[in-house]
Amino acid sequence: MDSHLFNVVRQITINLFLACGMTFVILLAGIDLSVGSVIAVSGCISAGLISWNGLPVYVGILGGILAGVVIGLINGYIVSSTNIPAFIVTLAMMNIGRGIARVYTKAQTISVLDDSYTFWGMGTIFGIPIQLYCIVAVIAVSSFILNKTKLGRHIYAVGGNKQAAEYSGINVKKVTFFVFVYSALLASLAGILTVGRTFTAMMTLGDGAEMDAISAVVLGGTSMNGGRGTIAGTVIGAIVIGVLKNGMNLLGIDSSWQYIVQGIVILIAVYIDWFKQTGFKFSRKIKA
Repeated sequence: MDSHLFNVVRQITINLFLACGMTFVILLAGIDLSVGSVIAVSGCISAGLISWNGLPVYVGILGGILAGVVIGLINGYIVSSTNIPAFIVTLAMMNIGRGIARVYTKAQTISVLDDSYTFWGMGTIFGIPIQLYCIVAVIAVSSFILNKTKLGRHIYAVGGNKQAAEYSGINVKKVTFFVFVYSALLASLAGILTVGRTFTAMMTLGDGAEMDAISAVVLGGTSMNGGRGTIAGTVIGAIVIGVLKNGMNLLGIDSSWQYIVQGIVILIAVYIDWFKQTGFKFSRKIKA
């Protein structure tokens, strides 16, 4: 593979980390708008601990992941223990996280040149990017949770009908809490990989990344109404989004038009999902 293909793989990988976590959230008919800010927080803090504080790489990485997961813990606690919509909670945390990144970096760029850190962004094993190994592991774990565990069945049940899930004895609060923490964990890992790929961390890291993740999930067939979707579909959606964005970059299409195209893609995917559901219900009424 050439360097250009390497870069495409790495770009898709970052989005897949976010999209796998976002799939869990959307399966609950929720949304997590804070994942882009989690990337910034985890990336900036990990880079700062290494470059500014002189701590070992593994301490910096663990510190960055922990900082990002804290945001997920807050999201999960508030959404699971109150009736506040996930959209509002994660929107607030998106701004808070972005503010934390700005305060921590003092609007400066942090450079990280340690080989043991940048390996996770640019390293290869047997000629294959390390990030590809990482995302295969994440996809495998995410698929296993959803398809082979009781927790996965509970996620689908809560997303399909929350009230019925509660009546059947499912702990809806615990399921909701786990989903938001898992989403933040994957976003934190994405932040580490992003800094490892660019060698720098700044407060704008991950800006707009949540839209790429949502696009991949929705395009992959996961219903915004919850209860229906697969990791396999999300992988396909992320690849389509990645190839689409890379193609537009190669064609020299202005970034403003790229946002428009991506927005249209999301609308089409959501409309198709809506049509499938309403069309199915309409056909059942006719038959009845």
